[in-house]
Amino acid sequence: MAKNKIYIIDVTNRDGVQTSRLGLAKLEKTLLNFYLDDAGIFQSEFGFPITKHETNYLNANLELVECGALKRIRLGGWMRAMKEDVEEGFRLVPKLKHVNLSISTSKQMMQGKFKCKYTWPELLNMMCDAVDAAKGYGAESIGVNAEDASRTKFKKLVELAEAAKEHGADRIRYCDTLGYDDPFTIYDRIKALAETADIPIELHCHNDLGMAVACSVAGAKAAIDAGVDAYINTTVNGIGERAGNADLVSTILAIKKASGFENKYLLDEHIDLSHAWKICKYASLSFKVPIPPNQPAVGDNAFAHESGIHADGALKDFRNYELYHFTEVGRGHIEEIETGRLITAGAFSGIKGFKNVAGRYELKFKDDDEAQKILKLVRYANVHTQKPVTEDEMRFIVKYPEQARKLLTFQP
Repeated sequence: MAKNKIYIIDVTNRDGVQTSRLGLAKLEKTLLNFYLDDAGIFQSEFGFPITKHETNYLNANLELVECGALKRIRLGGWMRAMKEDVEEGFRLVPKLKHVNLSISTSKQMMQGKFKCKYTWPELLNMMCDAVDAAKGYGAESIGVNAEDASRTKFKKLVELAEAAKEHGADRIRYCDTLGYDDPFTIYDRIKALAETADIPIELHCHNDLGMAVACSVAGAKAAIDAGVDAYINTTVNGIGERAGNADLVSTILAIKKASGFENKYLLDEHIDLSHAWKICKYASLSFKVPIPPNQPAVGDNAFAHESGIHADGALKDFRNYELYHFTEVGRGHIEEIETGRLITAGAFSGIKGFKNVAGRYELKFKDDDEAQKILKLVRYANVHTQKPVTEDEMRFIVKYPEQARKLLTFQP
């Protein structure tokens, strides 16, 4: 019998962009989906189907899936578990295939958020109606989110999971919305929930107590031990509401390298950590949030040694003081910085300067008319991101101009 697996669902483009005072442009969200796809991530929660300023971006990215530009990654939308939201979401984004439907489940949320507007049976019925609606619109996978699951009575979690499963949901998202769990409580609760409801579990952990990665892998271990698949929600560089979410690279490393997981629990075999450096650097640039020097794998000090004993040991054999080699996470290259004349492409570029930049990237155009059309999109991209257009962003615009045009189009 095949063992159950751990899959990664990255939620940077949904939870990460909800972070106060931070955000991503639609072009940046799209490039992040490409990088996650290259890294073999199972699914990206790519946005909000009922939010109007997301509509063009969501539809453009689903077109990129259809044409094979995004090769394997699933793109999932987040909606409230309400039938009217599902109907509106599929009206605006008709090609949507993967969704997570969210509903609050704790006593605190029912009283403090809903102000006792709904009874528990009414909330369950709302969720079931939403799942039925999503199935009716052709959703291929549905996750049901229990918001504030860590403060929800276990009996109610079981009732929610069993009702969701009966109506065709594929998994339950256990949301440690406030980072309230610890690795021991979440293991016990997830194992019992998975054994009782017999449904795959998705872990969504926040970092308010600094334990998001630990709780995520402990919860995944519990699901696998109970005989079901596990899905872990991550964000790149851990960026998320308040203190953040489980960091993508740290979570993957914990499953691949930690003593209790290595060669014992199966991680999605498509994951390729050699893309870690590129993903994290791009997210740092896009969010305008520097990577802390002590961040695992990608921080400036992750492979730095100064103490005599440590330096001597690392030079003799990296395994003396490094748990994994820097090349495993895409490091080891030399990054060059231009210190002489620099021509950039932006909102006010002319055709000569633009062609100079395109030439550095070895981009070619069939004629001047095509070059002018791409330049126009690059100008809009600079206005859109308020940052210099990166090489990969420009390559995307050249290769997929129609989708780029959609991403850059807004109409309030």
